[in-house]
Amino acid sequence: MAVIDAIPTMERDLRYFPATTKEPKKLTHKQIDYFNEHGYVFPIDLFSEEEADANRRYFDKLLKMASDAGLDSYSVNSWHTSCAGLFDLVTNDRILDYVEDILGPNIVCTMTHYFSKMPSDVKSVYWHQDASFWALTPSKVVTAWLAIDDVDEENGAMKLFPGTHWLGRIPFEWVTDEEEGVLNQHVHNPWRYGQPVSVELKAGYLSLHTDMLLHGSQPNPSNRRRCGLTIRYFPPDVRGTEPERATGIIARGDDPSGYWQPQPRPEGEAIPPHLLEAENS
Repeated sequence: MAVIDAIPTMERDLRYFPATTKEPKKLTHKQIDYFNEHGYVFPIDLFSEEEADANRRYFDKLLKMASDAGLDSYSVNSWHTSCAGLFDLVTNDRILDYVEDILGPNIVCTMTHYFSKMPSDVKSVYWHQDASFWALTPSKVVTAWLAIDDVDEENGAMKLFPGTHWLGRIPFEWVTDEEEGVLNQHVHNPWRYGQPVSVELKAGYLSLHTDMLLHGSQPNPSNRRRCGLTIRYFPPDVRGTEPERATGIIARGDDPSGYWQPQPRPEGEAIPPHLLEAENS
């Protein structure tokens, strides 16, 4: 059921750190102010129709690889370590120009996930804050959510609760098997924080949100797939559980401290070995 099994036990600084970029490349100052106030910004017109089609065909290829190996549509998770095409999306300059406007010139990535809701998918990504799942501190992660398919209310668009990133960690409960959850955390009664905003995007468009923002998505009752690629970026002063050094994609710039060691670009396209081992164990 759950993609992520537990919350990190390390001591973490979970609060929002506002963007302070003085000379943005792509976002306007008004958009950066909006991101700080509301926790997100969209829509960002990023890829042409032809490029969006290529992104979709690429995911179709990965999804077939997963299916042939007995994995489900949510299992294309952190394949950037073994798939060159996904690595190239993580390091795409057009995406990074927008991310840099929030995080600054040095950018690291350690997490990617295609959230693919197939037609008539009954599962929900229940209301949650991303930072609650990750063994990273401080909470400076920005999610770039790239629409692989057209996304709207009908096929289960992601919904965001504006301003909730200023509330610190919001209490949650564990998802039960009866709840049909993709992840395993659920903030109940989120309506007390206001009305959510639906992230409706054409394929090839981008949304950005902070890791402290409450959000989620509901089932896809339509006859259309709803897939979005999440790429998680953060500045190099963020630390993991490893005390000395850790590995990640240095997507832009560098890490002056040397803590984040560069993840090499993989050759070809392959399922990460640990997933195959888990499936066959």
